[in-house]
Amino acid sequence: MELPMLKIAVVGHTNTGKTSLVRTLTHDRSFGEVRDRGGTTRQITSVMLEVNGQALIELNDTPGLENAPELIEWLDELPGERHDGPERIERLLRDGQARRRFDQECRVLELMGQVDVGLYVIDAREPVLEKYLDELAVLGRCARPLVMVLNFTAAADSREDQWREALARLGLHSVLAFDAVVRDPATELRLFEKLKGLLDAFAPTLNAWMSEREREDHRRQGAALAAIADLLIDVAACRRHYALKNDRERQARLEDIRREVRRREQVCVDVLLDLYRFGREDYRDEDLPLTDGRWPDDLFDPQTLAHFGIHAGKFAGAGAGAGLVFDISTAGLSLGTGTLVGTLAGAGAGLAGTAGKRLAEQVRGTGRLGVDDPALRLLAWRQLCLLAELVRRGHASMDPIRTTVEETWKRKRLPAPLRKARHHPEWSTLNRESAADPGREAAIRALVRSLGHEEET
Repeated sequence: MELPMLKIAVVGHTNTGKTSLVRTLTHDRSFGEVRDRGGTTRQITSVMLEVNGQALIELNDTPGLENAPELIEWLDELPGERHDGPERIERLLRDGQARRRFDQECRVLELMGQVDVGLYVIDAREPVLEKYLDELAVLGRCARPLVMVLNFTAAADSREDQWREALARLGLHSVLAFDAVVRDPATELRLFEKLKGLLDAFAPTLNAWMSEREREDHRRQGAALAAIADLLIDVAACRRHYALKNDRERQARLEDIRREVRRREQVCVDVLLDLYRFGREDYRDEDLPLTDGRWPDDLFDPQTLAHFGIHAGKFAGAGAGAGLVFDISTAGLSLGTGTLVGTLAGAGAGLAGTAGKRLAEQVRGTGRLGVDDPALRLLAWRQLCLLAELVRRGHASMDPIRTTVEETWKRKRLPAPLRKARHHPEWSTLNRESAADPGREAAIRALVRSLGHEEET
């Protein structure tokens, strides 16, 4: 069914954030030009919001109104019916001399006669001045509904309450706080709900757009979490071998891991930025602080035991009784080989096999390096922070994103899929032995669910 297209004019004084609002509503940071000075937008610029190839909403960014006090006096001096606003606006637009005098205002008013509704953007940090009230008086003569959009309400010097009171005195009650620098899906929804309340004929159009935006957000978040999970599985399963007695080789392998993880993380960051329509200039991060890079193979971890088909409770008791301790800090075992082998003999061939491999590596004088748990937790948290910032970041924001580390991720145990990935080097594209494996895809899906729960909490 062909839905009617809703035409919207975004209007207001110079430098109130009109272009910023359009960028945020379209999720397009490339739209128009945003600068911290007045008069940046000199022409009317339009963009379409589409669903399945059908244009549902036309957003029109307009030049700032700058000379409303003189214009309202000019309109009031016209002879004839003073309350017939549209007729007076038409006379203004037909007057060549007046059009040259009030050039920007005439372009905005001409557009207002062609659209279905106007969004009047107010910088809530500004005091309520007569010139803004004059602008509203001029726009009111176009006989089009107006929604008042209070921008920058999150600022410390916001005068939101004063503006709401002043607008109410003018009989303007359709008011919405909408910080264009911060994208809030709930606020965006309220804006379109307000438009529905004003424009019954366009309710199906607005419903279709809101449903599409909700589906788009869901798809985008799913793709983002999958990209993060893919990165974390790659890094968790990454490993490098080195000669135990060759510290230079060990440092070289560790630097190789740092370089590969940094490159792999940038791939994920690029995917997230692209999904949310931002660029590299929007993100500033630091190198991942790997510590000594020792492989944290905890033999008593349930995922380690499950990997070899051994019941966790049964073996944990046997290991504890024999006094077996795995020393992560030294990547070795605290007991002698004889004690270790005797303990493993009753624990099952699977675990004995993997411990045997570790022992064989040490006998051959080789060790393994990987990304340790603290660094992996930090990597996960950094990506989740970036995702959270992108979700709520308005496309007019100019400051780069910097992620911070939250204490819970420092303390939390790694999700089970990442602990499982430790035993599957073939799952990591950072390893030479990487190969396609259905288990990897299953681990990614499980990790996506785990990360999604972290996002909710």
